[in-house]
Amino acid sequence: MAKDFDQMEDSNRCGNPSIHQVSDPARRQVIAGGLGLAAAGLFAPLAGCASLGGGPKLGFKPIAASAADSLVVPEGYVAQVLAPWGEPIGVAGAAMPTMKEDASSTAAEQALQMGMHHDGVHYYPIDGAQRGLLVMNHEYTDDGLLHKDGMTPWTAEKVKKAQAAHGISVIEVENQGGRWQMVRPSKYARRITANTPFNLGGPAAGHALMKTAADPTGQRVLGTFNNCASGKTPWGTYLSGEENFHNYFVTSDKPDAHQKRWGLSAKSRFRWAEHDPRFDARINPNEPNRFGWVVEVDPTDPQSVPVKRTALGRAAHEGAWVAVTRDGRAVVYSGEDARFEYIYKFVSRDRIAPGGAKANRELLDHGTLYVARFDADGSGHWMALVHGQGPLTATNGFANQGEVLIKARQASDALGATKMDRPEWLAIDQDKREVYCTLTNNSARGASGRPGVDAANPRANNKMGHIIRWREGGDFDSLQMRWDHLVLAGDPANPRSEDRGNIKGDIFACPDGLMLDARGVLWIQTDASATEMNAGIFKNIGNNQMLACDPLTGEIRRFLTGPINCEITGATMAPDGKTLFVNIQHPGENPGGLNDPAKPSRYSKWPMGGRPRSATVAIRKIDGGLVGT
Repeated sequence: MAKDFDQMEDSNRCGNPSIHQVSDPARRQVIAGGLGLAAAGLFAPLAGCASLGGGPKLGFKPIAASAADSLVVPEGYVAQVLAPWGEPIGVAGAAMPTMKEDASSTAAEQALQMGMHHDGVHYYPIDGAQRGLLVMNHEYTDDGLLHKDGMTPWTAEKVKKAQAAHGISVIEVENQGGRWQMVRPSKYARRITANTPFNLGGPAAGHALMKTAADPTGQRVLGTFNNCASGKTPWGTYLSGEENFHNYFVTSDKPDAHQKRWGLSAKSRFRWAEHDPRFDARINPNEPNRFGWVVEVDPTDPQSVPVKRTALGRAAHEGAWVAVTRDGRAVVYSGEDARFEYIYKFVSRDRIAPGGAKANRELLDHGTLYVARFDADGSGHWMALVHGQGPLTATNGFANQGEVLIKARQASDALGATKMDRPEWLAIDQDKREVYCTLTNNSARGASGRPGVDAANPRANNKMGHIIRWREGGDFDSLQMRWDHLVLAGDPANPRSEDRGNIKGDIFACPDGLMLDARGVLWIQTDASATEMNAGIFKNIGNNQMLACDPLTGEIRRFLTGPINCEITGATMAPDGKTLFVNIQHPGENPGGLNDPAKPSRYSKWPMGGRPRSATVAIRKIDGGLVGT
């Protein structure tokens, strides 16, 4: 969710196959088709996929753009606020502290409550579509809202509370008569925070660059933070990306080349280092290397230790999404949400084993990581980040495979990968071997001293963003692909040619979240920054929104608009397709960054009329039908 501020550094279609579908070919479900948008390109027209309910793909009446401080859904739908920031999650045997409107909750209480700024979310069924687990991450904290008196004074207790509001939440939910509610207490309920112990797995575990005074083995890390999008694996675990971790550390006025490449500076947006020396890289120079990984959590085992999977490479990971090769190996795709950074995929060495999370606990520790190059002729290539191949040698600063993974950006630089316009969420068409990726924006494209336009990123000063797609070769482990643009976002009436776009239907800007539902409908979520929205750049587009794309016609319809200055992010469906869970993040965000602690409700009072709170909402059709029909 990195905003494209100048001062900042640069689902599978129809759901992931279950372990039964992977392991038992006789039980595999094949839903034909893909996303045939009406955008000219290199692909032949794509067929639509079978509808669970028949009839048109999109049966709802699109809503108008909105600038109101409210959540708007189409006629015939109802949206229910389910799990806002500060709601007790119901850990079995623990207290259930409720949110205090004046934000006076303690750090210990926050560790038992929903974290702040919900992002990637997935549903894990216990009793089909009626009862299950929602697992979501909490990207960052707005300390002007989190604390009773904001950041003045800034104390060790406030740092602990901020750390407790980060991470991941596991909650149990149940549908009772068409209304969802949290199940409390629950044996599954769990908070993972910036101080939860994590194991390290893969080639970088135990590496010299991962060792600290507190962890001389380089095998155990405290915490995860700035988690953004997420993926659900076929073996039942949750993958979360550690995105802009550099904002939490401070270093010297003259960072070394490695620190500089990863965006570390003498200033920290979150100021944790003032009371927690772990985040002072002058004292603990290797601590930043222990962040920027994809983390894996088993939501059904609250006693399990989450793991950082270093074989997937270190990056400003937006998230991680899993495809499956024909022979049953896992392929994990990830984008790096930063300007001029990269798109990766990891191919596991071994096949997915029957038996769920425990049987696959080392699956993502062995395999090959690749980075993408998009060529002007519409072809693309995956280049291996393997020590000893090409420029990835000790002579060039890569002593071994662990160092290649820790320095994945530098390794991708050396290989000449394509520098992208903030690659964020991905969606995977398992049947067609097609992958879709949002490129949210990049206002620095073509600026003096910065990379210019290229075929994959065709607009200078790209404030609107676009969605790229590619089709892999013979299988998901192919080293070759063909690519084109699914859509260029923007307002056709915009006087600036770079901002016009080619949308067929309702206009939007800054695509971020993506989801392909079981009917093959592509859901697009947006994240235009409050700074740019308040500057009037998107005056005809309104607040951030969620849209549905019909794969048969290429039509895009606006399905949801959020409250003032929020981001729409994270989406997951109940297995029957009758409930859509969506996260509303940072309503009322202050343009330029964090809220003014003296005026925490200046822009928004959503959802409860007081202090604005990120929240999960459950959206259903009043008639009980499939969402989107």
